[in-house]
Amino acid sequence: MELILSVMAADRPGIAERIADVVAEHGGNWQESRLASMAGRFAGIVRVSLEQERYGELQAALQALRDEGLSVQIEVGDADAEAVESHWIEVIGNDRAGIVREVTRALAAEQVNVIDLSTEVEPASMSGGLLFRATLELGLTPGQSMDAVIQALEALSPDLMVDRLDD
Repeated sequence: MELILSVMAADRPGIAERIADVVAEHGGNWQESRLASMAGRFAGIVRVSLEQERYGELQAALQALRDEGLSVQIEVGDADAEAVESHWIEVIGNDRAGIVREVTRALAAEQVNVIDLSTEVEPASMSGGLLFRATLELGLTPGQSMDAVIQALEALSPDLMVDRLDD
């Protein structure tokens, strides 16, 4: 079986190691993860494979991490998820309030699955303002067109640029 762990805690050294210890001690195999520190908080999502009969003991051990200040939510993975083809793009434009909502709304209108989204705001070297940058992994079904997705995003604003990263 596959589990998805969502972890939150006050950031400090050793959090990833502690989670990895508990997973390994209870027969789990750490498959993939996204871990980050933001504003003094640790946030992570981890995919773990595990033999079904070991689920109860791992669940109890992960919940016991609350005593160490870690909040762990556990979800069982969906083995019947629809197969999609991954595509990577980068979206760059002048930063403004609501830009993430605009981008994700355009993707939702195209029925595109956002697999991975990473955003940042950085100084714009030429204008002195702020530049929004997002790197996205998108999941498209065989009937969806990457060109249509890019056109929908570029239609949001004349300053928004979309680059394919998987060409």
